[in-house]
Amino acid sequence: MLYRNFATQEDLDAQYNLLRLFPDAASLYEAFCARESEGVRQDLDHHLNEPFGPTLAEHVDLYPAGRDAPVLIYVHGGFWALRTSKEFGFVARGPVSRGVATVVTNYALCPAVTIDEIVRQTRAAVAWTYENARSFGGDPERIHVAGHSAGGHLVAMLLATDWEGDYGLPAGIVKGATAVSGLFDLAPFPYTFLQPKVQLTWDQVRRNSPILHVPEQASPLIVAYGENETDEFKRQSEDFLGTWKEKGHSGERLILSGKNHYDIVDGFIDAGSPLLSGILGQMGLE
Repeated sequence: MLYRNFATQEDLDAQYNLLRLFPDAASLYEAFCARESEGVRQDLDHHLNEPFGPTLAEHVDLYPAGRDAPVLIYVHGGFWALRTSKEFGFVARGPVSRGVATVVTNYALCPAVTIDEIVRQTRAAVAWTYENARSFGGDPERIHVAGHSAGGHLVAMLLATDWEGDYGLPAGIVKGATAVSGLFDLAPFPYTFLQPKVQLTWDQVRRNSPILHVPEQASPLIVAYGENETDEFKRQSEDFLGTWKEKGHSGERLILSGKNHYDIVDGFIDAGSPLLSGILGQMGLE
């Protein structure tokens, strides 16, 4: 067996190669992200490409929501190798409508950088947000994080961060988190179609698998996934949530009826959607 009960790359790709499995949904997703993000930038105040690090990829896009607003940091997906913050401006529409400032992170992509570096950049974006929230009206004491797919993985890695030891910041700067259709065990991916892009070593797999790094102290977590995800995506979420709760942490399962891996993100458009209602409830706004 390569991984669990999977004997071949074809078996694993049948669970994880979503573009091949759901080409129509993937095409609709691309169009949706582009259309809705452009619409948000026409309708909402925003500040693009605010740098948090020395390279051009290290920037955030800001969508303010007034003074002393709680902050939602969104981390995009794309299997660590696709997309930028610009395709995900749409996630600000629902939160901003409820007075939540939204920060969409950008990061460099594999194979130009490693997943180690993507994790570091994502942590640096959160540290920058904490230190600079007041500059765009945000409240640094009310920061929550959310991410989809590879972004869900990065959200889980944020929860494993030593903010005090590595950044000199308070331990609890992230008050709550939502991982949507995340990837929490990286062990299958060296055997899949992704390996030429992500180029994972086994040391990187161990360092960057959140299921191996559940912290001793943690903020509340929502683990969400779509009813129509593949079995492996569902299992990844369930296994991580189980490990999280075994540590005694607050964890909530949110299964979104009728949603697949792509259309699950449309919940960020409507503040009343089950997904965003869950996030806003975690923030104390519902």
